[in-house]
Amino acid sequence: MLEHHSYRRYAVSMRTTVTLDPDVELIVRELMRHRGVPFKVALNDAVRAGRPRTDVAFSTTSISLGEPTRNLDRAMALAGELEDEALLAKMERDA
Repeated sequence: MLEHHSYRRYAVSMRTTVTLDPDVELIVRELMRHRGVPFKVALNDAVRAGRPRTDVAFSTTSISLGEPTRNLDRAMALAGELEDEALLAKMERDA
């Protein structure tokens, strides 16, 4: 049996089997028809197009929420205390 290995930019091409959902297969086949390329090229292009862009820096806007009304140095302890208070109030209501 003859095997063909193609090398591109030090990366080895790999043949593998994937199971595509029917809607994904339709997308790939539409790309094939639209661009006139083989299935392999359309699939590779679709995967590359879906890859997150790394050349765009993420940014978000922050706003001031003001000074905290409680000391948050012990936030987990505070959460436990607030939960205890809520459980006690519920038990009193249900009694």
